[in-house]
Amino acid sequence: MYVIMGGTGHVGSAVAQALLGRGEQVTIVTRDANRAGAWRAKGAAIAEANVEDVASLRAALQHGSRAFLLNPSADTAADTDAIERRTVANILSALEGSGLQKVVAESTGGAQPGERIGDLSVLWELEEGLRRQSIPAAINRAAYYMSNWDGLLGAVRSTGRLPTMYDPDLAIPMAAPHDLGEMAARRLVSSLDDIGIRYVEGPRRYSSADVAKAFSKALGRPVELDVTPRSKWQEAYRSLGFSEAAAESYARMTAVSVDASFDMPDDALRGSTTLEAYIRGLVAHS
Repeated sequence: MYVIMGGTGHVGSAVAQALLGRGEQVTIVTRDANRAGAWRAKGAAIAEANVEDVASLRAALQHGSRAFLLNPSADTAADTDAIERRTVANILSALEGSGLQKVVAESTGGAQPGERIGDLSVLWELEEGLRRQSIPAAINRAAYYMSNWDGLLGAVRSTGRLPTMYDPDLAIPMAAPHDLGEMAARRLVSSLDDIGIRYVEGPRRYSSADVAKAFSKALGRPVELDVTPRSKWQEAYRSLGFSEAAAESYARMTAVSVDASFDMPDDALRGSTTLEAYIRGLVAHS
């Protein structure tokens, strides 16, 4: 049995679907079992747990022998770094006494120590915690999610303009959630020797100009970029309803990532889903 955290989200659901497609048994961990009815129809079991409740999460992890770990995103109206650091600590505590044989954790390509840099430092702390515990742990450092563009479809469709904080020509590693899920599933079923960090990205790197072109082709209309200058990044996050603390963390995370050109090694695992195919599917199913 494989236990999947985040099974109702983009990547977690892709992990679960990949495992079910292989004929494996899957348990979806969710705060609300009513949200997971579709998984029951697909043959998955459901375990209710709250990442803020270590005992409930440990009990959910005890449903299987291997688990996919994903730290949930905090409400951006709150202090995201503080909340997500707490939930990382809870996940690590829940592993104690879980009886798991192996875990696969979703991290991020730029994971590193630091303060107020969002997922970069939060997920680095998850990685470090996994290294210190005894359960064999595989860590996938994921590229920028193609699904991060999903929320802009409505604006692009109505205005013909795509907001971005990235230079139009900056090519960054992106990956579709489907591919990230498939790579995690492969490591979940692989041997106990398949541990440590691997990087995952898509078939090639894409710029925000490429994203605009993909939207333009899928929508059948011109799409232009609206580039937010660095000096306005924190203000832009606040305008989206982010708390002051979250806006600072996200702006600093964006700056660190851009300054490093979203650096990832050449030997990254590569998915097959192109940006064009992803955007085409997003538009077709919206």
